[in-house]
Amino acid sequence: MWIVLAFLSALFAGATAILAKCGIQKVNSNVATALRTGVVLIFSWLMVFLVGSQDTVTEIPPKTLIFLVLSGLSTGASWLFYFRALQLGKVAKVAAVDKFSTVLTMLLAMLFLRERPGIWQLAGVVLIAAGTFLMLERPAQDAQTSAGGGTQKSAKPQWLICALLSALFASLTAIFGRIGITDVESNLGTALRTIVVLVFAWGIVFAQHRQREIRLIDRKSWVFLLLSGLTTGASWLCYYGALHDPQALTSVVVPIDKLSVVVTVIFSRIFLKESLSRRAAFGLVLLVAGTLLQLL
Repeated sequence: MWIVLAFLSALFAGATAILAKCGIQKVNSNVATALRTGVVLIFSWLMVFLVGSQDTVTEIPPKTLIFLVLSGLSTGASWLFYFRALQLGKVAKVAAVDKFSTVLTMLLAMLFLRERPGIWQLAGVVLIAAGTFLMLERPAQDAQTSAGGGTQKSAKPQWLICALLSALFASLTAIFGRIGITDVESNLGTALRTIVVLVFAWGIVFAQHRQREIRLIDRKSWVFLLLSGLTTGASWLCYYGALHDPQALTSVVVPIDKLSVVVTVIFSRIFLKESLSRRAAFGLVLLVAGTLLQLL
């Protein structure tokens, strides 16, 4: 069952990237993140009350709460960098760099969770790294206008740095989440983490004095932001539901979830008219092959 949940998480996560890209074209990325998190919070707490786990909040050990808070903070940081990267770069490329968190997660799982990957998992890591590199393409091939204005070539260093930081914090999220949800029902753990993310995201918005921009958001952007929040909530619930299974391996759940890059590339082609060069397409094949090797 946990494998099915992991694949559903990938599907919803892939759709989130496209919906978010459409929703943040005319909105500050930090403001968009804060608004989306509010939608995720409502969605996650509805699931808590549906499964009836709200009464177990007082039974959560202090250690579990600490790791849930750390997981929420790392998620908030990952989101802020990810959606800033989406504003500046192509969806497919940002998603590819973000999936590099698979490599980082495996290394951290080996270090902190004592998980020992086999030869196929290690080979997969090499393919994922190579595929990510190829999907970045050469600078000369990257000179197309970005959604945030200017050109992809000039914006590349900034979106790439943001995407890499997003991957780093995403890998920390997986590790903290794995440790933090061992003594708490998965839906409740997701809801508590979302509170931390919400406070963190709005703290950034008010620190930058961006809250007044909310009233300037048009109806179309609101729709896409709300939809991306719903798909994010669905992805989270499936993801942490998979991690909560005692038989699940973090080093397997995370790679499956990262297959969302395939969904993102397909949707970006259909809805955003983004195309991949042969080099980038080959990189995508390597990335997917490396991800699938994690399952052996």
